[in-house]
Amino acid sequence: MGEDGHVRIVITAVLLAASVVATVLSLTTLPFYSHLQPTALVTWTAVLWVLFAAAVIALRRVPAKAAVVLILIGSIGIGGAAMSSPPNVSTDSARYAWDGIVQNAGISPYRYAATSPYLNSLRPEWLFPPDVQLTPGGAETCVGSRIQTSHEPGDGELVCTALNRGTAHTIYPPSSELVFAAVRFIVGPNAQYWPLQLLGLLMGLVITLLLLRALRARGLNPRWAALWAWSPLWATEGVTNSHIDTLGALFLLMATLAVSSGKPWRGGIALGVAIGAKLIPVIGAPALLRGRSWKIVVAAVVTFFVLYVPYIIASGIKVLGYLPKYLNEEGYNTGSRFALISFFIRGKPAIVIAVVLLVILAFLVWRKSNPADPWMGQVAMIGITLLIVSPSYAWYALLLVPMIAMTGRWEWLAIALAITLRELVPHVAVFRVSEVVAILVIVVVTLLRAGPGGVGRAALELRHPWRAPVRPLARIDEPDRLASES
Repeated sequence: MGEDGHVRIVITAVLLAASVVATVLSLTTLPFYSHLQPTALVTWTAVLWVLFAAAVIALRRVPAKAAVVLILIGSIGIGGAAMSSPPNVSTDSARYAWDGIVQNAGISPYRYAATSPYLNSLRPEWLFPPDVQLTPGGAETCVGSRIQTSHEPGDGELVCTALNRGTAHTIYPPSSELVFAAVRFIVGPNAQYWPLQLLGLLMGLVITLLLLRALRARGLNPRWAALWAWSPLWATEGVTNSHIDTLGALFLLMATLAVSSGKPWRGGIALGVAIGAKLIPVIGAPALLRGRSWKIVVAAVVTFFVLYVPYIIASGIKVLGYLPKYLNEEGYNTGSRFALISFFIRGKPAIVIAVVLLVILAFLVWRKSNPADPWMGQVAMIGITLLIVSPSYAWYALLLVPMIAMTGRWEWLAIALAITLRELVPHVAVFRVSEVVAILVIVVVTLLRAGPGGVGRAALELRHPWRAPVRPLARIDEPDRLASES
């Protein structure tokens, strides 16, 4: 190792240390997030992403073995720092805890609304605090930055709770519910937010290890794993706010690894578990389904329904939970949620256009993906789907980041940034601009990667979109093979 290598190691380590410190400060110095005062958290988020980008750039010239060590240490450090505060943006993990508590009492989480009086005896004080104060008008209201005012179904009695949508039935599918129950079985009802933060940290570290192993096994650059391991998105959404989407990302990664290694049954089972975590991982299926697709489909469908059977027996149609109302609440029933489409057309036609675009996208990804090397298909399918459906919350992009790491296509992180901005600054005009910028970044960098003739090959693909590709638009792996930088 030369002097330059040592310097690069030191620079990268300093940037990682700065990321750890910035993560802690962003969590411990700011109150729970309010859309009315977004400036401070937006600023800290920008700092975290700048440090992340600088560390990834510095890592490029670090010798491979040292890079792997830095990736692991950085992942542990940044993920651990993300546990330094309770959730700072979302209280979804309070619902996770409650669902686990309810299940450990032998009750289906789909049976009752969270504030139902039938569950009064199960309420821990940290999820249902008794603190109430009177407003100037004499009405009762709840106190606390993460506490919401809700009511019991039926009699309307006031309930203070850390759960959002307290009067709603749970929305989460069975893979997630089983995890919630397992966590609460281990730690009990009174442990607050840290158990799920620790789970998010452990799942993220497993993803990091899987990425490092997979990249090495395929002769690719293991440094790409840093795109997940040091990502502010995973630290904030997967650890601090403990979103269960990390579980879906983990099992979709496992499914894609299995299928690309010629193990369709194992891949199908992992895909079924992933879909059972949050439903949205179903968009990872098209890139996997050429070749022995029937095995993958059978394994995924059987796994998914086996997971659901106990809950269906206990709750029947109630297993749908709050999902239909949630989709309506988010504007998908009116077409207003589709940020780019709704700029041109609104209402039911916007829904039709979105569905048609998603169907075409799924067909093209299926047609052009090689199950032995499905990674770029996964990036395109997940990334473009996020652009079309325009979710309000950054944690949906957790599904995308491991696929980006497997390809080294860092430019697709622009989508994660755009959705993060949408979550913190909830104005549709800002989101539209950020989505357009993300698209431009992806297109420009992709064409630059393609080199001479790239524009011509792209034009050929556009003229003949239905045929299987003769050669990739961009051979992203060639300049970054492990052998070239070891």
